[in-house]
Amino acid sequence: MQKRNAQPDPVKQTRTPVLTVRKACQAGEEAMTNRKRLRTSRPTATAAKWDFFDDLPDDLVVFILCKLSSSASSPSDLINVLITCKRLNRYGLHSLVLSKAGPGAFAIKAKNWSDSAHRFLKLCVSAGNIEACYTLGMIRFYCLQNRGGGASLMAKAAMRCHTRALYSLAVIQFNGSGGSKKEKDLRAGVALCARAAGLGHIDALRELGHCLQDGYGVRQNVSEGRRLIVQANARELASVITSATWRAHQYQHFYACLTGLVSCPLLSDFGCNVPGPEVHPANRFMKEWFGSGRRLEGVGLRMCSHVGCGRPETRPHEFRRCSVCGTVNYCSRGCQALDWKLRHKVQCKPIERWLGVDGGGAGEVVEGGEGENMVVE
Repeated sequence: MQKRNAQPDPVKQTRTPVLTVRKACQAGEEAMTNRKRLRTSRPTATAAKWDFFDDLPDDLVVFILCKLSSSASSPSDLINVLITCKRLNRYGLHSLVLSKAGPGAFAIKAKNWSDSAHRFLKLCVSAGNIEACYTLGMIRFYCLQNRGGGASLMAKAAMRCHTRALYSLAVIQFNGSGGSKKEKDLRAGVALCARAAGLGHIDALRELGHCLQDGYGVRQNVSEGRRLIVQANARELASVITSATWRAHQYQHFYACLTGLVSCPLLSDFGCNVPGPEVHPANRFMKEWFGSGRRLEGVGLRMCSHVGCGRPETRPHEFRRCSVCGTVNYCSRGCQALDWKLRHKVQCKPIERWLGVDGGGAGEVVEGGEGENMVVE
C-alpha cells in the first residue's frame, strides 16, 4: 500500500514568520542598545579629560592664581579666568589671590568705571592688598570727591610702607588738598617725603632735594639738596636702563636719538636721552577721568601739567604755575622738574605779564596769588 504524500502543517507555516519577526525585533533592539552605549560612551571620554583639572589640589590652583594676579598686565587677564568655570571663579576671588594682585590688575579705564569695578577694588582692599588701597584711595580722593575715605585708604597703604602712598600724602600736605590754604603742613610733607625717599621712591627723593635746596618746610641746605637731586636723577637713569623695555629697544632708541627722529630729553643734564617713567594706573585713571569730559567741581580749577600725574586742584590757586609763561601748573616740585626736562624746557616762552613776578627766572614757579617761589635747576 502506497504512502500518501505528506502535506505541510499549516500551524508550522504560521509559526515560522512569527519567529522571523521576533528575531528581527530582537536584533533591532540589540542594535539600538549598542547605539545608545556608543552615544553614552562619548561624554564619558570627554568627562575623563576634565577629571585631570578636577583632581588638582586646591592649594595648587590657588598658588597658580596668585601668580597670575600678581603678574597681570590688565584686569582682563584676571576676569577671563573668573568667567571660565565655577571652580576658578570661586578660587579666583579667594582672599589670598586678591591680596597678591599687582598694579596691572587695577589698571581700569575711566570709561569702564562702574559699581562692579568699585566692588572689586573694595574686595581687594578687604583682602589686605595695599596696591588696591592706594589705587582706590586716589580715585576716591580726587575723582569721587570722597576726601576722607580716599585719604584714609592711602594712609592705610602708607602705614605698610607703600612708597607711592607716602609721596601722595606728602603732596596733599604740601598743598593742603581737600581743605583750605591754612591747612597746609609743610613739615608733615617733608617727613613723608623723607620716609618715601628712604624706601627708594625717586620722585620723593627729588622732592626732598628741592625742599632742602629752597628751604621749603625744612631748614635750607643747598649742597645737601643738590646732592639728593643728583642722586634721584642717577637712580632714575639706572632704573630705566635696567628695565626690560629699555633693553629691548635700546639700539633703535639710540639710533633714533642720534638721527633726531625722536627727542626724549629726560635726564638731559647727564647727556642721556631716555624715555620717561611708566605712568601708574591710578595716575592714568585720573588723567582719563578728567580728560573724558568730566568737569572739575569748582570754578577755575586746573590739573597738574605733568603728563604722568593727573592730579587736579581741590580749590582755586592750589597748584603752582610757571612764572615765565604762566601757562602750566604743577602739584609739586617733582612734577615740575620732570615736566621741565621732558617737554616744558622747549615750550616755555616768556610772557610780559609774568615777567614782573619775583624776577621771572627760567624754571621758577610761583603759587597762584600767594607768591611762594620754587626754583628748579
